[in-house]
Amino acid sequence: QVQLVESGGGLVQAGGSLRLSCAASRNTFTFKAIGWYRQAPGKQRDLVASISNTGSTNYADSVKGRFTISRDNAKNTVYLQMNSLKPEDTAIYYCNAKQYLGADYWGQGTQVTVSS
Repeated sequence: QVQLVESGGGLVQAGGSLRLSCAASRNTFTFKAIGWYRQAPGKQRDLVASISNTGSTNYADSVKGRFTISRDNAKNTVYLQMNSLKPEDTAIYYCNAKQYLGADYWGQGTQVTVSS
């Protein structure tokens, strides 16, 4: 079974930055894609950014130009660099790994809180 562990969340003022990490228990290049999702109170869980095995990236419109997803396969880690944070970015951020075969894996989430 694969484990995904998120870290890097915390409290930051608007305009600040955070870098989230998702550490996987196996090589990240073995996944079809790895993505970051977020869920704010009372809202559904939405895709924030993803990176495929080929390196293609995808971003939600709300974070384009502010967030950057990257990976370090040697460290089995995917990162989400979040700049120019807004209060609307406040949510629990989850790491997701899609397999070529089988169900997705999810981390337990890390809280990001952006104050005004």
